[in-house]
Amino acid sequence: MPRIIGVDIPGEKRIDIALRYVYGLGPTNSVEILKRANIDPSLRAKNLSEQQLSQIAHAIQEGKYVIEGDLRRELGLNLKRLQGIKCYRGIRHMKSLPVRGQRTQTNSRTRKGPRKTVGVQRAAPAKAGA
Repeated sequence: MPRIIGVDIPGEKRIDIALRYVYGLGPTNSVEILKRANIDPSLRAKNLSEQQLSQIAHAIQEGKYVIEGDLRRELGLNLKRLQGIKCYRGIRHMKSLPVRGQRTQTNSRTRKGPRKTVGVQRAAPAKAGA
């Protein structure tokens, strides 16, 4: 199982598909990186030499892609900023409700979680003869 920038990528898959296992790299970026590194996208990841792996890693670093830990940290900071300024989107994130305008009366079970049944609280019966 080859490693690129600290991430194990599956050896049986084509390298253009396997690069997508790096958080922050999608289909377009992976093809672009392979073009920069002069590597055939149809090669299997397990068939790459050490030099080819280092060419891919160099192309990723040279391309200034924000990936893995840096990208996760950036997204987390963006969410904290929205919540800190108490804007609409930040409040929706805090309450675990849909952020982008979806309806919530009937749908949004993924965001809200399983239904919680709300029961009726009855007052204790009054004692007779008091």
